[in-house]
Amino acid sequence: MASSIGPDGLNEIVATVFPEPLATLPELEQRYPPRELPENAMVTRVGPSPTGFMHIGTLYVGLLSERFAHQSGGACFIRIEDTDKKREVEGAADFIYDGFDRFEIAFDEGENADSKGPYGPYVQSRRAGLYHSGVKHLLEQGLAYPCFDTAEELEALRARQQAVGARPGYYGEWAAWRDRPIEEVRAAFRAGTPYVIRFRSPGDMERKVRTDDMIYGERLVAENDHDIVIMKSDGLPTYHLAHIIDDHFMRTTQVIRGDEWLPSLPTHLQLFEAFGWTPPAYAHIAPINKMDGGSKRKLSKRKDPEASVGYFVDLGYPGDALIEYLLNLANSNFEDWRKENPTADYRQFVVSFEKLRNSNGPLFDFVKLDSISREVVARLSTEALTAELLAWADVYDAEFAALLRQDPDYTTRILGIEREGPKVRKDIAKWSDVRPEMEFFLDSRFQQTPAADNPLLENVAAEVPQIVASFMETYSPDDDGEAFFEKLKTIARDNGFAEKAGDYKKNPEAFKGTVADVAKVFRVLLSGRAQTPDLSSVMRAMGRDRVFARLNAAL
Repeated sequence: MASSIGPDGLNEIVATVFPEPLATLPELEQRYPPRELPENAMVTRVGPSPTGFMHIGTLYVGLLSERFAHQSGGACFIRIEDTDKKREVEGAADFIYDGFDRFEIAFDEGENADSKGPYGPYVQSRRAGLYHSGVKHLLEQGLAYPCFDTAEELEALRARQQAVGARPGYYGEWAAWRDRPIEEVRAAFRAGTPYVIRFRSPGDMERKVRTDDMIYGERLVAENDHDIVIMKSDGLPTYHLAHIIDDHFMRTTQVIRGDEWLPSLPTHLQLFEAFGWTPPAYAHIAPINKMDGGSKRKLSKRKDPEASVGYFVDLGYPGDALIEYLLNLANSNFEDWRKENPTADYRQFVVSFEKLRNSNGPLFDFVKLDSISREVVARLSTEALTAELLAWADVYDAEFAALLRQDPDYTTRILGIEREGPKVRKDIAKWSDVRPEMEFFLDSRFQQTPAADNPLLENVAAEVPQIVASFMETYSPDDDGEAFFEKLKTIARDNGFAEKAGDYKKNPEAFKGTVADVAKVFRVLLSGRAQTPDLSSVMRAMGRDRVFARLNAAL
């Protein structure tokens, strides 16, 4: 139902709210023309709010938006939605830009893109003129009106509704300023009373409207009849209006967002209809969840450190690892694709809305993340691994970074252990894992324990001097793994140890142990631990002089 105020009254309201000239909607249509893209190409966007740290859900939506756009030959842009100035955190927008850059999610347009693009500005607080043009149009059509209710009056309204069991909200008979005479509106303006602009909803809760979602499909829901606020008293729009105008004039074709916005879809479609615009297709995706006791809930900013992208950066997960994990959450067939394409760039994987439809709130699983991350690290060359590790350590473990840089060649040899061949080591899931695993290589951090006092060697302590002496007589750093092991077997046999575990198992009284016990002697004396990467590779990385020095020191 349009306003009961006549054309002259509407013009008076418009002139009071917007005394300065504004671009008309037809002028904006010319300024922001439709994009020239291939048929069926998607134009998507991610619209984070700078209200704190970057949520993992923001990265998830950004990744999907970028993938759907680019795999269809379209475009994806980033738009900072900062109209809620009360919740804005200084510097948060830069953190969001840096976060997407860190994970190499490339936008075609936006403040952090190489080319900002022709549909900007890409920060909502700098687009006030466009929103005012939209509000002005609705006021002129009688589809919006100024509302002068105070916070106290709105609270009293909620109390009256609660007392009589009415639905809460500003609608129908409860919308006090919806049909006020122009004289009262004029008086409120003259008194300088603060106001907001509300949308005059034509909806009726008794009527059903069809919504069509790319994830949830077609649904019949009640029409919106609430007169929502579309412009706040500070002149900035609410999300409801801002994203309508932005997505139209930025020519968005698909909106991917969290399913918490699904109940608002009828309102948003109503606003598009009020402007006479075709809405984009919406895809409301389920949030990332976690198990809390026996129940499932979505990740919480307050409770869960893993809700923050920065948490994974701090721990040193490679960017591709988190991205591939999120793709695995989104589309269950990603894991099979990766097995079939072990070295392919993840961008070659085709993301599917159909698979997203089958995702009923994916559960975050650190075990799965670590498994994927180990595979990602295993695909890195020694040079790439070293560069990424040092880049992380420079920021998060400067002492370790300095130790690694003292002898770059030695560092490269250490990190190159078991990085070639069919069985690449997969013991690193994140960069913070590396220091505890390789610190024993560094002389300044290694603490030698005399062999006779080492509890790890108590079963073979008496044989250690002879085992070490035999080894030092025959060891050559030029030996490959097979030759190295043959020498160990010879030392084992000569010192009363079984060359094969099966021989020892059949007749344990005949042997002091197995060749594994002989190998353990060198692992313990060189590293201080019972398990290491491939022993011959460890020795080659250390070099003959360091190996012999540690063995002599242990004796």
